[in-house]
Amino acid sequence: MEYLEFEKPLEELILQMEKLQELKNENEVDISTTVKGLEKKIEACRKDIYTNLTPWQRVQLSRHPDRPYTLDYINALTKKDFVELHGDRGVKDDKAMIGGWGSIEEKSVMLIGQQKGRNTKQRQKRNFGMPNPEGYRKALRLMRMAEKFGKPIICFIDTPGAFPGLEAEKRGQGEAIARNIIEMLQLKVPIICIIIGEGASGGALGIGVGDKVLMLENTWYSVISPENCSTILWRSWDFKEQAADALKLTASDMLKNRLVDGIIKEPIGGAHAFPDKMFRILKKEILNQLEELEKFSTTELVNKRMNKFSAMGIVKE
Repeated sequence: MEYLEFEKPLEELILQMEKLQELKNENEVDISTTVKGLEKKIEACRKDIYTNLTPWQRVQLSRHPDRPYTLDYINALTKKDFVELHGDRGVKDDKAMIGGWGSIEEKSVMLIGQQKGRNTKQRQKRNFGMPNPEGYRKALRLMRMAEKFGKPIICFIDTPGAFPGLEAEKRGQGEAIARNIIEMLQLKVPIICIIIGEGASGGALGIGVGDKVLMLENTWYSVISPENCSTILWRSWDFKEQAADALKLTASDMLKNRLVDGIIKEPIGGAHAFPDKMFRILKKEILNQLEELEKFSTTELVNKRMNKFSAMGIVKE
């Protein structure tokens, strides 16, 4: 597993533990007391690091190379019965946006999300998780299909932004995102949006309008990334830490400003360190939210959704 700079003290302790295990296996020596002591040190170090994270460190964690991506969550939640659907019926199939049917504890749902890649080849295929207009149009096509069959929609958000290329703009990138926003406000089925990594700008908003918008603990949601903000304000990336503080982009900041509906706690150590535990936590949260949303009629769902988003940005002095 890769470790970030602020995780180095933890890495050293884990390497010590691995060496102890090797020593035990080679010499059959009883080192149980030493192991227990080191385990306590690891837990204390992990708790100290992850309970005092700065906004910039949370941004770094959201991009951790071992962090679960959309397909990892989908396969874990649906026990691999996910049936992917392709294409926007207009231009092509955008590999940066995935979607299809799946069952979570026998509940049939439409699952949609941005997908990044693990290696260079996958990243190129997935366009680094940056959808083109056809990706957002595919997502909308699948949402309308879910509405037709009366099934809930679960959206996983993890993108550095919508693709800003010339061809994307020619095909109507802004229109595609705007269309999704207005259509999602009016869909007559429950919609749950979960930010599992990066939530950057319109690229996130294109599938981010829901009855419940939730953020994993170590994620961010903002109109701009800290690096780009730093470049604009200070003409340099060197001030990205200050930019992350100023943007108020963490889950706690977003909840405080009532721009999201809740925070899903990650295991101490992050989703990348304990993915199986994170999958179980997320599955339980989704089922609880679906159970709550199913109590409302379609009219109530749409009205509550519209009122929630209409109230954002209103300042009461």
